[in-house]
Amino acid sequence: MHKSTWKSRRHGRRSQRQNPRLRQHRANERCNTGAEQSPQDSDHGDEEVPSTSSSTAGSSSVPDLPGYYFDPEKNRYFRLLPGHNNCNPLTKEGIQQKAMEHKRLQLLEEEDRQTKKITRMGFNATSLLQKSKLGFLNATSYCRLAHELRVSCMERKKVQIHSSDPSALASDRFNLIMADTNSDRLFTVNDVKVGGSKYGIISLRGLKTPTLRVHMHENLYFTNRKVNSVCWASLNHLDSHILLCLMGIAETPGCATLLPASLFVNSHPGDRPGMLCSFRIPGAWSCAWSSNIQANNCFSTGLSRWVLVTNVVTGHRLSFGTSSDVLAQQFAVMTPLLFNGCRSGEIFAIDIRCRNQSNNWKAISLFHDTSVTSLKILQEEQCLVASDMAGKIKLWDLRTTKCVRQYEGHVNEYALLPLHVHEEEGILVAVGQDCYTRIWSLHDTHLLRTIPSPHPTSRTNIPSVAFSSRLGGVRGVPGLLMAVQQDLYYFPYS
Repeated sequence: MHKSTWKSRRHGRRSQRQNPRLRQHRANERCNTGAEQSPQDSDHGDEEVPSTSSSTAGSSSVPDLPGYYFDPEKNRYFRLLPGHNNCNPLTKEGIQQKAMEHKRLQLLEEEDRQTKKITRMGFNATSLLQKSKLGFLNATSYCRLAHELRVSCMERKKVQIHSSDPSALASDRFNLIMADTNSDRLFTVNDVKVGGSKYGIISLRGLKTPTLRVHMHENLYFTNRKVNSVCWASLNHLDSHILLCLMGIAETPGCATLLPASLFVNSHPGDRPGMLCSFRIPGAWSCAWSSNIQANNCFSTGLSRWVLVTNVVTGHRLSFGTSSDVLAQQFAVMTPLLFNGCRSGEIFAIDIRCRNQSNNWKAISLFHDTSVTSLKILQEEQCLVASDMAGKIKLWDLRTTKCVRQYEGHVNEYALLPLHVHEEEGILVAVGQDCYTRIWSLHDTHLLRTIPSPHPTSRTNIPSVAFSSRLGGVRGVPGLLMAVQQDLYYFPYS
């Protein structure tokens, strides 16, 4: 009896000598036990967004031990190696997913319980009206702050979608939604269960409370190619076509396709059914339609180390060589410039009056630290908003080529996520890889609202949103539309 006890103790001391790192972390764990059990630290950990560390407590005093996971509730380490517990193996991804889901459910519960939310301390409808009457606010500031107040009080409502094929609505997952200029139509890209993508247009004219019913207009046009970029195109009239950049597969090269909106629903009775136009453009990452009179009937595509500007009517092309992949594009309207955001982090403008033989086509050059995923030019064309794969959103002054504001809180690591800028309401909207929709004040970068996804968080189920001051047309009301999985949600001004 004594002999076996002595052997077990000797075996324990030997294992500790063979693993001094584990002994070091156990000693640190005992030293930090009192700090981890304090209520201040535990509360702080509940409020933090889960990080990439294996510890979900958010406490910097707990060391990260490779191959182990620290449980703050049980105050001990657990192994992460597969095979240790085949029925329920622990992984970093699973632990992070569980923590993110717990936080999402908490925020959803708070959203449902709290109807009146505060965007700024001491800011409400009464104080806003009093300041306006006393002359402390001009008309522009009053309208901007009123929009902020209404945005903070938006409540989630589910929209009923009617279609000629109800079974497809239950299985096809929303990948992208994009509102047209008048905000009375949504172009949708849906991932089909059997593989590939399907396109449709949702008419928003029935988006009125309390019914909230819209109709999905579909077409048999079907592609199994990945859609890299989409934008509305005004060829025959305003938003008469949809421009899509499709990736190539196998021996089929990539292409840019002009899809007539009349193939889905004819909003202009006098129009004839449009023809589908395809341009062989391999490997396009981004696209943009020109509303500039100096590049009439033209669209641009951003490729790997190339920018192509194509005239739809004549077929004439201009090419510009770049040093990196072009991931985002937008034409200016008042000046003959095409702005491009690159994987290298550079943002540059092309003077479209120059020909490809010229060496002076680069007009403006700005730099982010990592890949630029989206850019938007403001109405006066003196400023530009851009986001990158580090989650940075910056407002650039094009006259001084300097960053003047930065919007904090956006989450992105590698995805091409869009930005939505609405100057009339003075807000900036972006959806992060954590599936949270964030709304900032464009004026002072204040984070006004963080909206959790109604569905479990997943990198493959990032919501797609559209915001407008007149959803449903000229007589529509302001609000936010959110498409996630098979559902469409409406956040109207209350």
